[in-house]
Amino acid sequence: MLTIYAPAKINLVLEVLGKYDGYHQISSIFQTINLCDTLRFQLAEGISFKCSEPSLERNNLVTKAATLLKKATKYNKGGRIELGKNIPWGVGLGGGSSDAASTLLALNKLWELKLPVSELVYLAAKLGSDVPFFIYGGTALVEGKGEKVTPLPSLPLTWFVLLVPPLAKIQDKAKQLYSRLDASHFTKGQFVQAALPSLRQGKTLAPILMFNVFEKVAFDFLPNLAKYKKSFEEAGAASIYLVGSGPCLFTFVSEEGKANELCLRLRKQGLECYVASSFPG
Repeated sequence: MLTIYAPAKINLVLEVLGKYDGYHQISSIFQTINLCDTLRFQLAEGISFKCSEPSLERNNLVTKAATLLKKATKYNKGGRIELGKNIPWGVGLGGGSSDAASTLLALNKLWELKLPVSELVYLAAKLGSDVPFFIYGGTALVEGKGEKVTPLPSLPLTWFVLLVPPLAKIQDKAKQLYSRLDASHFTKGQFVQAALPSLRQGKTLAPILMFNVFEKVAFDFLPNLAKYKKSFEEAGAASIYLVGSGPCLFTFVSEEGKANELCLRLRKQGLECYVASSFPG
């Protein structure tokens, strides 16, 4: 049996540069964190999939990734795949995309295919815009539709507290939020360019360099998100940011102990929160 840990991600910077050929073009800095799903793989005749959250078994990206890889390589066997879901889904943390990328990486090893990273990235792009990043993990510049990934030096050990507001799941949330962006929200990559020198020197990103375009539309689109941001602030979070298209929120914390204290204060209010650290690729 092969066991793989699929990490969640946050966006340190997320810009939308415009729309080309029907797709939004992004410039973003992604960072994996050590909040992980667990996937287990065994050789089998066909492909089978079970998830600790049964509602996620249908049309799961894990099955799609395994089927795509089998078809692309004409591999004549399959695999039994089990997913232990720890990453909250539908909140911007990229768990499904990470699971898909981990499936490509794991089956490439289990099936002894020896595909190069470039081929895995090509296949990953067929599964979703965030999937290519997770082939690399760590800290990376992500451009285009998400298919252009440039690894960066690993972020120094950094602690985060994540707050997952108890909001109803919205189908096609990211798509709906993208549709609310217009030309006034588009930028020219200046926020990413301002952040890159610090990251290339292996430094932690200063809060002033953080940016997420979806913060301009998410608080109108997602009911009560502002209320939970205020709860986060009142619990002691200094600077609060949206993860991807949300609704998950996060803040930097200087030490693990302080992160645990902040998380405990939120949990005493009945809120779902997590302490996580940066996770290298």
